[in-house]
Amino acid sequence: MRIDSVRRSTRWVAALGTLFLTTLSACGTASPGAAPGHHGPAAPTASRSAAAPDPARIPGVGSHLYARIPARSRQVVAVYGEGRDSAESEVVLYVRRGGGWHKEGGWAAHNGRRGWTLDHHEDDKRSPVGVFTLSAAGGTFADPGSKLPYDHNIYAYASPKEWPKAYQHDFGYVIAIDYNRVPGTPPRDGTRPSGAAKGGGIWLHLDHGSGTSACVSMPRSAMETLLRTLDPARHPVVVMGDRADLGA
Repeated sequence: MRIDSVRRSTRWVAALGTLFLTTLSACGTASPGAAPGHHGPAAPTASRSAAAPDPARIPGVGSHLYARIPARSRQVVAVYGEGRDSAESEVVLYVRRGGGWHKEGGWAAHNGRRGWTLDHHEDDKRSPVGVFTLSAAGGTFADPGSKLPYDHNIYAYASPKEWPKAYQHDFGYVIAIDYNRVPGTPPRDGTRPSGAAKGGGIWLHLDHGSGTSACVSMPRSAMETLLRTLDPARHPVVVMGDRADLGA
């Protein structure tokens, strides 16, 4: 009887051990490389790294335009036009930190009502594709805390009275895009170094809900963010164009 009892006890302990090991296996002890709590095989390492963006490059900007961004620039406003003939675009602010570019914000925007061009001319209603410095700001609204030099003037930036009501506050805030202008001068400065035929007076400004003459327009909150963030000491630039030309 005692021998049978010992045999039964031994079998009971062995069964408990088997159950204990089975339970541990069912809880999903992670295989090497799997995340805690992951049940099943870990995803292939190559797949995860292939999907990760390259922080050393600005998304959607090809080598041609990326090479034109000054090495000292630490802030980039990227304007992604939906198409060569589209007035719809997206503005994204990137800041360089630790050797990589980091997205700080993004907003829906508008560009020239006829789209984009690689050879801008006065009154073609297209925004110029390229990389341009951002060195001055202003507008009819009071300075919101701009780090760029801010030229507050309710007369110089007033929209023509004959413009529709929706356009009356377009130039409440403006940031001059240094296309065919003297960098560092107030946005209202009319000097055109390459001649009047090449156009000028191209700004980032407030949005009225549709395309512009050549400027890039965006919501008031976006303009306030840019004005309070863009810092001359960090040499901000705008990289702008339709997605095809940006990515070339």
